Amino acid sequence: MAHVVAIVAPGSMGAAVGKRLTGNGMRVLTSLAGRSTESVQRAGSVGMVAARDEEIAAADFILSIVPPGDAVDLARRFVPALTASNSKPVYVDCNAVNPTSVERIAAAIAPTGSPFVDCGIIGPPPMPGDAGPRFYASGTAANRFATLREYGLDVRVLDGQLSAASALKMSYAGITKGTQAVGAAMLLAATRAGSADALFAELNESQAAMLAFLKRSLSRMPPKAYRWVAEMQEIADFVADDPAARALYSGAAQFYQQIAQDFAGEKKDVDALAAFLKKHV
Repeated sequence: MAHVVAIVAPGSMGAAVGKRLTGNGMRVLTSLAGRSTESVQRAGSVGMVAARDEEIAAADFILSIVPPGDAVDLARRFVPALTASNSKPVYVDCNAVNPTSVERIAAAIAPTGSPFVDCGIIGPPPMPGDAGPRFYASGTAANRFATLREYGLDVRVLDGQLSAASALKMSYAGITKGTQAVGAAMLLAATRAGSADALFAELNESQAAMLAFLKRSLSRMPPKAYRWVAEMQEIADFVADDPAARALYSGAAQFYQQIAQDFAGEKKDVDALAAFLKKHV
């Protein structure tokens, strides 16, 4: 009998993961309480079935895929339903949170009797024909979560402590998204100073791989910047033992907040960044 998975919530990643699972014969539940019309339509288009919390708590797995700032509250929301459930699904936190947040989420779930898995998703939402993102998983129940490989998820189990997956996610995102923040800030600064053409020429000659990365990633960054604010704050907490590193990622969070506000408003910086990337494709 196929497993039943619940995914909360049906955002761009959650819905795409749901589509991958339903496409491989799995029944996928989700919560649509308080969700937008767009979310409801997105869930329905990929075959996800609306369910109450009590029904979700009877699934085999619950995948929490929400903005980082909502991860702890979501776990606490399901505590009553999980406590009452006889099924005790594996609760998999797939959010971009730091190890300290993971411990808080695990502590909330522990009294319910449901096994807990820490998971870090690296890569974009799955698309038809690709392998999809990597689901790095840690914790004693990680091998149970890995059974979803049979349904199209690339699950990779990590050794080490419970929060090993989130430590990897924080480190990886700190490099990739941190680099994007630095790159975008410098491209905008060069544009304002009138040296964008010279900067492009030098990068193209001496840092071709970096330039290719920036051109590819920054063209897609502005619409996602609002989601990366909390992620940078989580990374700042992850490196909190190093005051300079913490300040670096707190600054990245502020930069992405600035880009997000600009994207929703005048698009002054967003358009300038787009012009640079288009001019130098």
